[in-house]
Amino acid sequence: MASIFKFKQFEVDQGDCAMKINTDGVILGASAFHYDAQRILDVGTGTGVIALMLAQRHPAAFVDAVEIDQGASAQAGYNFQRSRFSGRLRSINSAFQELQPEECYDLIVSNPPFYTNSLHNPDPRKKLAKHADELFFESLLDFVGKYLSPDGKFQCILPGSLADLMVRQMLPGRELYLEHDLSISSYMGETPIRNLLSIGKIPSKSLQDELQIYESRGEHTAAYKSLLKPYFLAF
Repeated sequence: MASIFKFKQFEVDQGDCAMKINTDGVILGASAFHYDAQRILDVGTGTGVIALMLAQRHPAAFVDAVEIDQGASAQAGYNFQRSRFSGRLRSINSAFQELQPEECYDLIVSNPPFYTNSLHNPDPRKKLAKHADELFFESLLDFVGKYLSPDGKFQCILPGSLADLMVRQMLPGRELYLEHDLSISSYMGETPIRNLLSIGKIPSKSLQDELQIYESRGEHTAAYKSLLKPYFLAF
């Protein structure tokens, strides 16, 4: 039972997933939102936790969750079947590049692998889950450009260097525009460890925000608690 992570409205068994539930994923799952989402896609769903969080927050939406790792995809499907949102969740064992959806998505999210140009993990499943090169992100943005609805949002969480690369070098020329950049740091005054980017198809002035995870060692900030309160039993 140690592999079970309990949330307020669902449970996640992560026993057969190379990548476990992590802070990046739950911040993205709690932050991602579209006011009128009918169709949502989670790219690289892993345990399925982000897809479950999105299903909870978007009660009218159907959520597809694509995962290239067969074991993780099966685990996510199992978690979906056991949830109260089972009728609106679908686990797809595939690379996202192979998807050809008949309809566009209003919200596409991804907590992607990001060890770009770094030493690959010797564990083949963790290597698959964690490593990507720039071509992966180019392909992901091409997919978003093709299958995101006109007023839809693409939201992803990345280390700062990759976020900067995406905004400065990958978005121009694709008719995709940065709408919001949330800088995430462990403590006030520290260098951000992640950036949560919100990208759309409508040109607009991008907004900047900050989120600190900890007030002090072992004590989360009020902002972090507020963000995760609808999901975490501890809050």
